[in-house]
Amino acid sequence: MPEFVDAFGVTIVYDVYEVDRPRGVVQLLHGVGEHAGRYAALIDALTAAGYVVYADDHRGHGRTGLRQWGGDHSKLGRLGPGGHDAARDAVWTLTQRIQEEHHGLPLILLGHSWGSFLAQMVLDRHPEAFDAVVLSGSALRMPGSLNAGDLNAPWRKDAVSGMEWLSSDEQVGVDFVSDPLTTDAPLLKLFGPIEAARLFGRPKRALGRDVPVLLMVGRDDTVGGPRSVHRLADAYRSRSGLTDVTTLVYPGARHEIFAEVQQAEVREDLLTWLDARVPART
Repeated sequence: MPEFVDAFGVTIVYDVYEVDRPRGVVQLLHGVGEHAGRYAALIDALTAAGYVVYADDHRGHGRTGLRQWGGDHSKLGRLGPGGHDAARDAVWTLTQRIQEEHHGLPLILLGHSWGSFLAQMVLDRHPEAFDAVVLSGSALRMPGSLNAGDLNAPWRKDAVSGMEWLSSDEQVGVDFVSDPLTTDAPLLKLFGPIEAARLFGRPKRALGRDVPVLLMVGRDDTVGGPRSVHRLADAYRSRSGLTDVTTLVYPGARHEIFAEVQQAEVREDLLTWLDARVPART
């Protein structure tokens, strides 16, 4: 496993999936309480389409978190010194490493859920680094557009795992709970009120680079849902000046669209969108 040490001395673990004659690179950012290993099917689809994939376990999460917290599984999800600023900066450090190792290739930033919030933060600061951005299960990062309540409330009556909000495929929630590298602790408990508040923000005004953005969301997503994602799309157009902003909403899908019943359709839509923006190598 490749790794690097961040500014606070935390070792960030990541994976690299190489391909022959790559057409581009995807930097994949996972969500809160989980890890990059949950994205195997998506990574397989991306590499089959000719994309190198870099996927790290973020600050406090997965293999990074276990090493950071001395093997204490009860602390998984906690960011540690530096908080969100450090988590965001670690993403950018990996971006710079990708640029060094695959100079000249188009770079796509793909973030899911909390990973999409980190992606929004990094895009605000370094728009010149990315040729496209994909955000799934995302939201406008403002009060009233992010659900601070019980994400599983619509399915509480018939809950099996308590994680039914992730996917309409019941096994996804069951597997999440049994995964030793995940935690189902609420975001506010993991981060605390101060660090949780650091998630708030809007897309930067006059971004300075017209980066194509794809927003993908399940219609039944309780984190932000279509209404919040449409607000985010409007903000990218009106505030950031972006002209290529696409929103795809999946009926019947919940938060983890890449783990949904229709996940093959979701992956195909992603690859079709990328095909139109990242030229294939001949």
